Amino acid sequence: MNETVLTPILDLLDMAGIAVFALSGALVAARERQTFVTMAFFALLTGVGGGTLRDLLIGAPVFWMTDPWVAAICLATALLTWFTPMRLWEGRLLDYADALGLAAYAVLGSAKALAYGIPPVPAALMGVITGCVGGVIRDVVAGRPSIIMQPELYVTAAALSAALTVIGMQLADLAAIADWPIWIGAFAAGAGLRVAAIRFELGLPSYGTREAAGAADEPAPPASHAPEQREASDYSANSSPGSGPPG
Repeated sequence: MNETVLTPILDLLDMAGIAVFALSGALVAARERQTFVTMAFFALLTGVGGGTLRDLLIGAPVFWMTDPWVAAICLATALLTWFTPMRLWEGRLLDYADALGLAAYAVLGSAKALAYGIPPVPAALMGVITGCVGGVIRDVVAGRPSIIMQPELYVTAAALSAALTVIGMQLADLAAIADWPIWIGAFAAGAGLRVAAIRFELGLPSYGTREAAGAADEPAPPASHAPEQREASDYSANSSPGSGPPG
């Protein structure tokens, strides 16, 4: 098992991903008007959550317990957030930064899993976990709807970076070429897909979309043959929102 996994490029991706996710966690606490202690907690939780689970699963030392810079970056990010006005982080800027962090973490997680001898498919899943789990934990703790429960392309972007990393590194080993062009290309592909999803509101179709569309296209039965439908319509029209039968 290779204990020295990070190269300068992966190390840079790691630090960038940590800082971006720590910032997103700190901003969640800031929007809720929490204390600095809570803000620092959310920054650390979001910054290291995905990588911690990855390391536990692949049998590696938990990365932020052996690297003195990781916790320091998370706390410094929380401190920066504490002293800056919220309006600086409004709009799409943070979303685009999060796209970069997501792709960076997906590449890092997959490359590290391969270095620890994990087979290709689980290694790719480790990239997805590294990129997404920190944000999921943040949202669950904060009681917010998680982005992975939306059709918006998020996990898909992480999966693209992770898959390209694993496939590219396998081919690079066969061709005896360097891995770093693979990492850069995989990072660019995942980040580009996520940015495009933000910019153009791209998403995957939800389960049951085709059935719902087909039902909407069907002609309604004649009113004289549907007394139950009339009664339901009268009930809905005379009821307040939320008091009718479940849809």
